[in-house]
Amino acid sequence: MSRDQRDTSSKEQTEKRANRRAFLGTSAAVGTGLLAGCTGGGGGLIGGGGGGGGDGGGSNGSGGSGGKTSASMTYATPYTLDAEKYVPIMQPEFKKNIEQETNGQVEVNLAPGGELGTGTKLAQKVQQGTIESAMVSLSNFSPFASEVDLVNLPYFAGTNQQFVNLATSDIWQNRVEKSVRENGYQVAYYLVVDPRSIATGPDFPPNKTPPLTPQGMSGIKHRIPGSDLLQTAWNLAGANPVPVDWSETPTSLQEGVIDSTHNAHEFHAAYGFEDIVSHEVLINAVVDAQVAAYSRKFYQSLSTDLQKQLDTAAEKTFKQQLDKVAETRQNSYDLLAKEKGVKYHELDEGQVQQWKEAMGYQRSEWEKAKKNLAGSISDFEKFKSATTQESKYTVSELTIPPK
Repeated sequence: MSRDQRDTSSKEQTEKRANRRAFLGTSAAVGTGLLAGCTGGGGGLIGGGGGGGGDGGGSNGSGGSGGKTSASMTYATPYTLDAEKYVPIMQPEFKKNIEQETNGQVEVNLAPGGELGTGTKLAQKVQQGTIESAMVSLSNFSPFASEVDLVNLPYFAGTNQQFVNLATSDIWQNRVEKSVRENGYQVAYYLVVDPRSIATGPDFPPNKTPPLTPQGMSGIKHRIPGSDLLQTAWNLAGANPVPVDWSETPTSLQEGVIDSTHNAHEFHAAYGFEDIVSHEVLINAVVDAQVAAYSRKFYQSLSTDLQKQLDTAAEKTFKQQLDKVAETRQNSYDLLAKEKGVKYHELDEGQVQQWKEAMGYQRSEWEKAKKNLAGSISDFEKFKSATTQESKYTVSELTIPPK
């Protein structure tokens, strides 16, 4: 190997380690099934206009004319810009859209790669207004909007479109988004990735086929974060759930402490897991997504016109993000399957039905969780109905890309 080749290889490995550190820094919360709602009533993807004028808005400028900077906004994420190839995070697009829509009156400074924090610490900075905006786990919203954890119920909103339907529904805005705003956040756009797959480690027992049905999970040490819902789900599936902090997941897979984990395959491509996972089984039970949110304090400090322009920019970014899912899916598959030999498994209807029967939200074991999260079984049914109500936003569904 030439010196130039060694330098290039060393640089690539350094970037992979940096990407993995940034991703792992998002904490176990990232592994719990994440989504975002819309900001109805206070701007955002569905709501009509900016909502800050009545309670603190209107102090910084008069709207989108003149091009003079009225406000500076930091957008922080745990993700490096290199990760954009495999996960449609949309950091540059978000910056461009805001600055264009506000005619330069809101200047956006990107803070990628976890440089301003990750996980709950980053979410708290946004809530407090220390940072104007960031991409965070929706799990940070669950203390004041329990409904967000409904997405952890297997097959409740397990496909990309079901997720988008739910997050853009009236009930989601009226229940979840109201609480979000009251607790210091203003949702901007969603990071829709793909449903989670079961990924097996490098030393998955050679005498075992990948878990294409729940029967294949018998005795499998399956990684879960600290979540009672996921503990129940994987117990129902017949696995041996093992709580492992996300930062320890790669090592645990490599050393056989766990046999499998449950994440969107794009994250494995983006953050250096390509030499760790051996199989990707697409069970389509729970989505993998996150949320970009403003500090409500910052959002309300802007004029009504600027709020509307931020809403327009966020919606534009969301639409671009949905369009980009297929591209990043293909890039991830090319790396994992074509370059690294990871085996992908798309299930037939009969196999999917077995997973639904084993762990799906309709089982009696989930009745208490439904009541606790939604408030009542009646309200749960309203949320479930929202997953099938057609949204004006569409996204491609997870399939194995063409070889």
